[in-house]
Amino acid sequence: MSISVVILAAGQGTRMKSTTPKVLHEISGKSMLFHAIDAAKKISDDITVVLYHQAARIQESIEAHYSGIHFHMQDAVQFPGTGGAMKGVHVTHSKALILNGDMPLVTMNALESLMQGDADINMSVIKLDNPSGYGRVVISEGSVVEIVEEKDCKPEQKEIQTVNAGVYCVKKELLESYIPALSNDNAQKEYYLTDIIKMAVDEGKPVHPVIVEEEEFKGVNSKLDLAHAEEILQRRIKTEWMKAGVSMRLPETIYIDSRATFEGECMLENGVSIQGASHIIASHIKTHSVIEDAYIQNSDVGPMGRIRPNTKLINTHIGNFVEVKKSTLTGVKAGHLAYIGDATVEEGSNIGAGVITCNYDGKNKYQTNIGKNVFVGSDTQLVAPVTIEDDVIIAAGSTINKNVAQGELAISRAPMKTIKGFFYKFFGEK
Repeated sequence: MSISVVILAAGQGTRMKSTTPKVLHEISGKSMLFHAIDAAKKISDDITVVLYHQAARIQESIEAHYSGIHFHMQDAVQFPGTGGAMKGVHVTHSKALILNGDMPLVTMNALESLMQGDADINMSVIKLDNPSGYGRVVISEGSVVEIVEEKDCKPEQKEIQTVNAGVYCVKKELLESYIPALSNDNAQKEYYLTDIIKMAVDEGKPVHPVIVEEEEFKGVNSKLDLAHAEEILQRRIKTEWMKAGVSMRLPETIYIDSRATFEGECMLENGVSIQGASHIIASHIKTHSVIEDAYIQNSDVGPMGRIRPNTKLINTHIGNFVEVKKSTLTGVKAGHLAYIGDATVEEGSNIGAGVITCNYDGKNKYQTNIGKNVFVGSDTQLVAPVTIEDDVIIAAGSTINKNVAQGELAISRAPMKTIKGFFYKFFGEK
C-alpha cells in the first residue's frame, strides 16, 4: 500500500447538539468515523486520525476496535482550522489522502479514484445542478485554477457547477512545504487547508480535479444529516444483500446493521430489525422481529419475536412474542409468549405458552439446562439454576425449582377445588 491516509476528526460538531462527539454518532450500527476508517484501511497501512475536541474519548473508542492507527493532537488554540489540523502530521508514504471523519458514506472505490495519476494534488470535485451556497472550483484545460467563495464570485463564476468535495490526495513533499507556510490572515483567523491549492497553482504545480459522486462525499453535521446518511447506507446494505440472495418484503421498512451477515436463502419480512454482528443462515425472520447479535441457522423467528445477544438458534422455531437471550436452542419449538434466558435447550423439546426461565435473583444470573424431548407445559416457571434431563414432561402451571431426572413427570400445583353454588351467593340469584 503506497499511500498514507489522514482523517480529520478534531471539530466540535456543535450543530449535532449532543454531548457525544460528532464522529462517534452511529450510522447502521457503527460510528461514522469507523466507516471512514474501514474505507481507509482497504487502501492504506498508514492511517492517522487528527483529534482535538473530546480527543481521549474518541481515541479510546478507536483503540477498542482497531489496532495500528496513529493519532495526532491538533493544537487548536494556536492553529485552528483544517490547515491547522495538518500542522505537525507526519506521513509514511509518498502521497497522502486527506479526508474528513464525518464522511461515513465514502467508499474504497471513491478513494481509489483520487489516487490515480501523477498530479501534485488530486482534488475531489462535485458537479451540482444547483451550486448555490458553495464555493466554486474554477477549472481550465483540465486543471484547477482557483477556489472562489460564493460571496466573492463574479456573475459568470456563479454559473460554475463544480464545487469542492473536501478530500485531497497530495504529494508528501508538497505537504511538508505548504503546511508550515499556511497563514491565518483571514477574517476567521484560521488556517485553511484549501490554501494549499492556491500555493500549488501559484507555483505552476498541477492540481487535477477528480469528479466524484455527491452521495459518497456527503458530510454529516446535524442529526438531520445523520438520518439522511443512514437512509443512504441502509439502501446500499440492503441492495447488496438482495443481490446476494436475501429476500426482503418491503425492504424500505427493514433495518440491517452494517456488521450483520447472511448465508444461503434467507427471508426477511417487513419491519424486521437485524442488529449488531448477527449471522443468519437459511432462515426466515418474520414481521417486526428483532435480532440482536445472534446466530440463527435453518430456523424461523416471529412474527414479533425478539432474539437478544449471545443467542444461538439451530433448526428451531420461535413463534410470536417469544424472547430468547444468551441461550442455545437446537431443534426446539417455542411457539408463543415465552421468555428463555441463560438457557440451553436440546433437540426435540417443546416450550409451551407463558413459560419463563427465572434466571435472575436480583444479584446474579443463573443457568437453565433442558435436555432432549422435554415437554414444558404452558405457564411454567423454571427457577434457575435448574437442570431438566431428557424425556421429561413438566405439567402446565408448575413452578420447578429442583432438578428433574430423565423420564419423570414434574408437577407443582395447588389442588383444585370447587365450591358449589358460589356464583349465585356472590352475585345473587337471577
